[in-house]
Amino acid sequence: MNILSNLLSQPAKTAPPKKQRRGIELKSPREIEIMRQSAKIVATVLKEISQMVKPGMTTADLDAYAEKRIREMDATPSFKGYHGFTGSICSSINNEVVHGIPSPKKVIRAGDVLKVDTGAYYQGFHGDSCITIAVGEVTPDAAKLIRVAEEALYKGIEQVKAGAYLLDLAGAIEDHVKANGFSVVEEFTGHGVGRNLHEEPSVFNFRTRSMPNVKLRAGMTLAIEPILNAGSKHTRTLADRWTAVTVDNSLSAQFEHTVLVTETGYEILTDRTKV
Repeated sequence: MNILSNLLSQPAKTAPPKKQRRGIELKSPREIEIMRQSAKIVATVLKEISQMVKPGMTTADLDAYAEKRIREMDATPSFKGYHGFTGSICSSINNEVVHGIPSPKKVIRAGDVLKVDTGAYYQGFHGDSCITIAVGEVTPDAAKLIRVAEEALYKGIEQVKAGAYLLDLAGAIEDHVKANGFSVVEEFTGHGVGRNLHEEPSVFNFRTRSMPNVKLRAGMTLAIEPILNAGSKHTRTLADRWTAVTVDNSLSAQFEHTVLVTETGYEILTDRTKV
């Protein structure tokens, strides 16, 4: 889940982590194992949703299913109630960029570009992931946007290892997105994830000096989540104070994984191919 910029920089209050470096928590082997389970729950739910979505369903249908499945696996929805958010998923369609609120009035139609983002809180730790689903047959431009968004995520993940820097993965993401003619949304970023849904550091998807270029260390767990627009990178927030949309009504796509930094590389904890 992306959270609005002012909230992203202020993780929720919890008990102090055992290990910190400038506010960044390193997870112990026991904590990593718990996160594998919370992430597996998220991956399972998203895989099932991707297989069940069809025109005529509502985003409220998907939300009810996600909450039911998360609770069946002995976890609680990370998003529900978070800063007042009412859903267990964020469901954003077409020009909606992030934070779409599930609703029985929002009907999914053939040709839609549907983003589904969800999280699960299990034994004290969160998992967080997002997918973009092509509902039925989409336009070639929409299909390309979705493909490039997923490719950009993996371009970033491939840079992850102890000793690398956030700018390494941010640059890889930005270069791939721009080479394909799309724009990177800069108003929302990825984040650390663990005891809190949003932790330090901010995991940006573009080259910048306005955020700390953190050196990665083994034991960090990051939610890496590039968001691409087909047109302008800029967004605006609707009157519901959650849903962000593109300013030019262009399509938007997003993919996200919870990733563990290891000494030699990375482990994708929310890998849907393993559930």
